[in-house]
Amino acid sequence: MKAFAELLDRLSYTAGRNAKLTLMADYFRAAPDPDRGYALAALTGRLDFATAKPAMIRGLVEQRVDPVLFGWSYDYVGDMAETVALIWPERPGANRPPELAEVVERLASASRSDSPGLVEGWLDALDATGRWAFLKLITGGLRVGVSARLAKTALAQLGDVTLEEIEEVWHGVKPPFAEVFAWLEGEGPMPRIDLRRAFRPLMLANPLDEAELAKLDPADYRAEWKWDGIRVQLAAGGGEARLFSRSGDEITQAFPDLMEAAQFDAVLDGELLVMRDGTVAPFNDLQQRLNRKRVTAKMLQDFPAHLRVYDILFHGEEDLREQGFDERRVRLEAWHAAEAPARIDLSPLLNFARWEELQALRDSARERSIEGLMLKRGDSAYVAGRPKGPWFKWKRDALTLDTVLMYAQRGHGKRSSLYSDYTFGTWRDGADGAPELVPVGKAYSGFTDEELLRLDKWVRANTTERFGPVRAVKPGLVLEVAFDAVHRSKRHKSGVAMRFPRIHRIRWDKPIEDADRLPTLEKLIEE
Repeated sequence: MKAFAELLDRLSYTAGRNAKLTLMADYFRAAPDPDRGYALAALTGRLDFATAKPAMIRGLVEQRVDPVLFGWSYDYVGDMAETVALIWPERPGANRPPELAEVVERLASASRSDSPGLVEGWLDALDATGRWAFLKLITGGLRVGVSARLAKTALAQLGDVTLEEIEEVWHGVKPPFAEVFAWLEGEGPMPRIDLRRAFRPLMLANPLDEAELAKLDPADYRAEWKWDGIRVQLAAGGGEARLFSRSGDEITQAFPDLMEAAQFDAVLDGELLVMRDGTVAPFNDLQQRLNRKRVTAKMLQDFPAHLRVYDILFHGEEDLREQGFDERRVRLEAWHAAEAPARIDLSPLLNFARWEELQALRDSARERSIEGLMLKRGDSAYVAGRPKGPWFKWKRDALTLDTVLMYAQRGHGKRSSLYSDYTFGTWRDGADGAPELVPVGKAYSGFTDEELLRLDKWVRANTTERFGPVRAVKPGLVLEVAFDAVHRSKRHKSGVAMRFPRIHRIRWDKPIEDADRLPTLEKLIEE
């Protein structure tokens, strides 16, 4: 556990990508099995401890520390793991420090009643840095500036393999990945997995720089709509089928209506949508189906799932990814005509000869409730990751709105001491006819580090109420917010929800009375 704690601590204070890669690669070389495998699982989000939740940890620390003192400390620090690690009263000699594998394996098999005793004993045995790393591990909130892809990139440095080869087997192996480390170190073969039902890393597009558009030959590219759903991969074969999100998380059980139609042998790349009578429903309807552990009959009826397919990666056991896009499209159309699966159709290709024609289609995307366009070279192989040149996304222009800052919350990790998460609202007529602010969104990006310091100072100087790590502020600052779309929402007091809001400009000079009103936002709702 000590080596893992040191790794997390150093990663949290290391900014450079290459330096982070070196830290992780050195750890993977030096740490023994199965510790390094569990560390890799933690860094890639492959661990989950059902019985070790923040509420349980808070209950443990409040048994030893005055709850009011802990509340004040948590409010100041802004991070649960860091607060508990620092405030926990030590009992020297209570236990020996645990090994990483011991923590993972014992907690994974522990009952809900046994887990508090295990956690308490380990907190007593560890020093402050060890407690912090331990709590980050079991709550899943590492926040050390490492993505799953970066961790796998570091892993690839252990052997003569590429990141793409690791991605190819990743979702067919499980922690602590003993066979993966044996393969990388030349002590075993490449792990064998059932390719028919495994996730393959997706090919991603680069944002289109319109200044470069004139340099491209329109004859080389194919265009299709960028549908407003979520990108998924459906892998079916051998009488089974699995549905994956773009990050490789399996979401099969949440969409039984779609999976019933997957009685074929192919791997498809497409967009998950809700459709009614052949019409794509707003993204907000799809959200009603996402992240559901239990799907009711009413959900299935009210929000029917549909897959709109972009590409075919495998047909039977034949790998089509090295073929060009045009060749794969011919295979896809032939496959769909032969299978005619329910709830699955093809994303149509758009006809154009000149970029000006495509520009006109893009300009119509918002009125069609579509995100924009995709451009794909006709000869492009299906390559994992985001290669430069073959595929581009040409999104519609963002919407903007002037809002008023209402609440601010402390951030996480390096931002834990700063108010960096902002809830903003628009004006509407209150019950008494006087104008009132109602929240319409929350954002934590779009500003520079210098602007963040100034925003944090303003929040502290204009606080009216405190709710733990959240502060209410007096109306006084206008934030120009950019967002992609707006939908109706029963969860928000305003009745609306923005999609992908981010701070576009901080309007220090604009009077709050001149900020936008709720009806302005409601007019933008995509029905």
